[in-house]
Amino acid sequence: MNYWDAATPVGDLRLAGDEAGLREISFHAAALALPSSPCWRRAEEPFRLVLEQLSDYFSGARREFDLPLAPVGTPFQLDVWRMLRTIPYGETVTYGEIAGRLGRPRAQRAVGAANGRNPLPIVIPCHRVVGSDGSLTGFGGGLPMKRRLLALECGHLPALRMA
Repeated sequence: MNYWDAATPVGDLRLAGDEAGLREISFHAAALALPSSPCWRRAEEPFRLVLEQLSDYFSGARREFDLPLAPVGTPFQLDVWRMLRTIPYGETVTYGEIAGRLGRPRAQRAVGAANGRNPLPIVIPCHRVVGSDGSLTGFGGGLPMKRRLLALECGHLPALRMA
């Protein structure tokens, strides 16, 4: 597994992946808590495309990511994460809407749990999911970061630059 720590406008992100694709994006504080593995190799080159697309996203020039992704999860989690990728840039949906789109209208809590376990935040836009009343709910990077990402996408923030 390769990894790289990237400085971004929303803080440091740890990227992890292998030949199958990008497997994880961790907010730096969470990444430091991960057990280190002697099998992990620090390397920037495998993440060139990811870094380029993140830079484009933060500058306001990219609305969708086109990357090889390889998240690991249950079949239900993978379904939820695929559905998250269909939420248009700058829009939000509720957990209930996602559950309905999956044909499981009573699975709002399960959708919330899967959303909370999304290993690829930003790229798989879990920040675009809100509570049933439109309120901002949990986000691995914290609610201020979720608010900032949504503001960027809605044009309420000037384009951000990579650090």
